[in-house]
Amino acid sequence: MKNKLRITSLAIVLSVGYSYLNSAQAQQNSPGWNEGAKLQDAEVVVEKNRVIELPQAARNFEKFHIEPPKLADRTVLYRFNDYKLPSQDIDMQLKVLTIKQDEFTKLYGNYLKAGIGNYATLYLKGYFHNKRSNVADYGAEVSHIASAKGPVDKGNSAVANSDISLHGERYLQGLTVGGKLKYGRDKYYFYGVTPSNLEDYEIQKQVFNRFAAEAFLDNKSSGTPYLYKADVKFNYLNDSYNMSESNVALRLRSEYAIDEVSAFKVDGDLSFVSHQDSATTTRTLFKLNPTYERQFSALRLAIGANVAYTGDEVNDARKFNIYPTVRVSVEPVKGNMLIYAGLGGDLQRVTLYQLTQENPWLAPNVQVADINKGMEIYGGFDANIYNYVHLVGRVAYQNFRNLYFYNNSQADSAKFDLVYDDGVTNVLNFFADASFNYSDEVRLGLKLDYNKYNTASLEKPFHRPAMTASVYGTYNFFGKILFNSELYYIGSSYGKIYRPDGTAVLRQTDTIVDLNLKADYRFTNNFTIFVMANNLLGSKYERFVNYPRKGINLIGGITYSF
Repeated sequence: MKNKLRITSLAIVLSVGYSYLNSAQAQQNSPGWNEGAKLQDAEVVVEKNRVIELPQAARNFEKFHIEPPKLADRTVLYRFNDYKLPSQDIDMQLKVLTIKQDEFTKLYGNYLKAGIGNYATLYLKGYFHNKRSNVADYGAEVSHIASAKGPVDKGNSAVANSDISLHGERYLQGLTVGGKLKYGRDKYYFYGVTPSNLEDYEIQKQVFNRFAAEAFLDNKSSGTPYLYKADVKFNYLNDSYNMSESNVALRLRSEYAIDEVSAFKVDGDLSFVSHQDSATTTRTLFKLNPTYERQFSALRLAIGANVAYTGDEVNDARKFNIYPTVRVSVEPVKGNMLIYAGLGGDLQRVTLYQLTQENPWLAPNVQVADINKGMEIYGGFDANIYNYVHLVGRVAYQNFRNLYFYNNSQADSAKFDLVYDDGVTNVLNFFADASFNYSDEVRLGLKLDYNKYNTASLEKPFHRPAMTASVYGTYNFFGKILFNSELYYIGSSYGKIYRPDGTAVLRQTDTIVDLNLKADYRFTNNFTIFVMANNLLGSKYERFVNYPRKGINLIGGITYSF
């Protein structure tokens, strides 16, 4: 059906086309449109098989052709007009944009402090130092703290401590050299008498003059396998009773790194003491401590010996001593946990320069001897927790010869002699230290030191308390207010008092609980006001028999920083 429709449509189209062609030809042959032209009858025959072929058309791609314009000579005329600005002065300032350099934060390391308090106390301190230098480090310190009145008989228990010091270091290529100078003057009174004898007793004054000098050099910044620090010190002391002491000491600390896991260390000490009192005494000390250390993964081993000599003759002192030393440490958490144990011994230098700082009421003509720590077995740990908490713990069993004790003098109970245990003094020691630091704002800490003394001949470990402890804390409030507090605990100890009839009695000192507070308020970068309150509990406790201390002591003042 569809094919028939297609054939019929094609036939109609062809018929119409043929008729149009015949009419066009008839019009060309006829004389005119109106000249008797007539339609004649015709028969249209449609042939199905006829093929109509059209001629191929010629393709002409260039439909239009445009002639290009002809080039002709052209003359271009330029006209220049001279325009002049009115005459005037114009100040053209060129501003160069630069990157602003970061300014250093101004340092206020130097300061002067001045204050006054009860007991007619004068408080002066000063610290002066250079700032930001990679060439040299130098400075000076001054201090004067004096109370014109004391806890007993006003001015007869006064105290004054003054000193001035200079220090400096020079940094060379791989070498540091430096030194220190210090002079101090300390004034005390022998007020430690019983109230019944106070009116008849002429309280005596004691004044110490101290001079210290030190020179040192080290190559810690050289980066060489052999590192060392050497120094020489000179200390001089005299008092109001024609006593004098001089000490020349040389010290060497050195280490040679054999490789990355082993090293050899050599420490040496040499000291010459000349003591002049009612007699002249010369005391010599020499120590040499070679040690080999090696690292085995997380474990480190140190083996060595401590060879020491002393010229002391007090209490039949052993002159030549050899102490084997062994120390084993393991670091299970690198940089955060250290556990160690070991054994060893040492000969410790003792001088009047040191003893009179601990107890300024020493009697004349005391006998001084070096401490011989014959054998010590110890163990402990050192740990950091989250960079905020630091913990230290240590336990040790020690044997001492010539460990000194303070006891009231038989000739004058207001003065103290040095007494020694006739034999070996055994000591069991526990030490603990815990501190918490948070972003320099809050700091808390606890220290505890316990010693269990077992004496051979002395009735008691005179004036050596069994336990000392302290709790401390600081709080920085937005850099404007700084609080400091410390609570001391010192256990009681004993002293022996000799009566005029020759008999003696044991006296127990007080158990000391001392609370101290300090507050600083910075109202500008340069000025700060401060208040210090010492012994807030107000107890006039005795650390040494017959020597009560001041009660509540308040000091207020101002600090200038620059």
